[in-house]
Amino acid sequence: MALGILCPGQGAQAPGMLDILRGEPAAQAVLDAAAPRLGADPRALAAGPLEAMQGNAVAQPLLCAVQAATWAALRPRLPPVRAVAGYSLGELAAYGCADALDTDELLELACRRAAAMDEAGAVPGGLLAVRGLDRTRLAALCRDHGVAIAIVNDLDRIVVGGLRDALAAFELAAVAVGAAVTPLPVTVASHTPLMAPAAAAFGRVLAASGLRAPLVPVLAGIDGTPVRSRDRAIATLARQIAEPVEWAACVDGLVEMGCTLLLELGPGNALSRMVRDRYPELAVRAVADFRSLDGVAGWVERNAG
Repeated sequence: MALGILCPGQGAQAPGMLDILRGEPAAQAVLDAAAPRLGADPRALAAGPLEAMQGNAVAQPLLCAVQAATWAALRPRLPPVRAVAGYSLGELAAYGCADALDTDELLELACRRAAAMDEAGAVPGGLLAVRGLDRTRLAALCRDHGVAIAIVNDLDRIVVGGLRDALAAFELAAVAVGAAVTPLPVTVASHTPLMAPAAAAFGRVLAASGLRAPLVPVLAGIDGTPVRSRDRAIATLARQIAEPVEWAACVDGLVEMGCTLLLELGPGNALSRMVRDRYPELAVRAVADFRSLDGVAGWVERNAG
C-alpha cells in the first residue's frame, strides 16, 4: 500500500496540539529552532489561549512549525511516501515534508506569506463554510453578493470569501435558500481575487527563496495535479493565495497516484474526516487521533503491510 501525507491549514490550531510530541527529541529540536522566527517558544504559544494563535502572523508560522516537528519525529518510523497534499497554508508545509524546504526557510516563508496576506487584507474580510448548495448555484449567489468561492471541499461543501459586509449579506441569502453557513476563524478573504496583491508579493518572495524541486510530488492546491519542479512550485504556491483551493481535486489526485493509506499530520483531524466522507474505503487517520507517535507508526505499519 502507498502512503500519502496530508498537511492541514489554519483553523485546526488548539491548546495542547503539541502534547503528543513531548519526549520526541527530533520534534523538540525543530520547535527549539522555530522560537526565534516566532518570537516566542511555540510550546508556550500552543499552551496559551486559542485567541493568541489565530492571527495570521502567529498562526501561519506556528502551524508550519507544528507540522515540521511532527514530520521530523515521524518520518524515520514510516514507509516511503508516494505524495503530499496540503490544505491552504498546509500546501506550504507540504514542501517541507517533500524535502523542498529546510525548516528555517519554511518558517521564514510562512512569516512572509502571512505578512503579504495581512497587507492585502487591510480591509477586514473572512471566510464562510457553506453546505447544501452545489457549486453552480453557489457561484451564482456569490456573483450576486460580491463574494467568491475560496475552497472546494466536496460537491456541496464549499468555502466562500469576501469582505465582511458582503459576507453578511451573502450569509442571509444563502440561509434563505436552505444552506447551512458557518463562519471560519480567519480575518482575510484567503483564496479569492482580493488577495491578488499578496499572491504577486509572495511569488517574488518564493522566487528569491531556497525552495527546491520536491523529492516527493506535492499536489497543487489550485488543481490537484502533482508538482515536481521548482518553477511550478513557485507558481502554484503563489497562485493559491488568490485562487480557489480545489481540495476535492487534491484528494482525488492522491487516489489517482495510488495512495491507499493517508495520514494527516495535524493539528486536528478535519482533513482525514473529509477524505473518509469522499472515499470511505480508504485507510485514513490523523496524528491527533492517537495518544503517541508509536501508536501512529503502528497503525501505518499494520495498514501498509
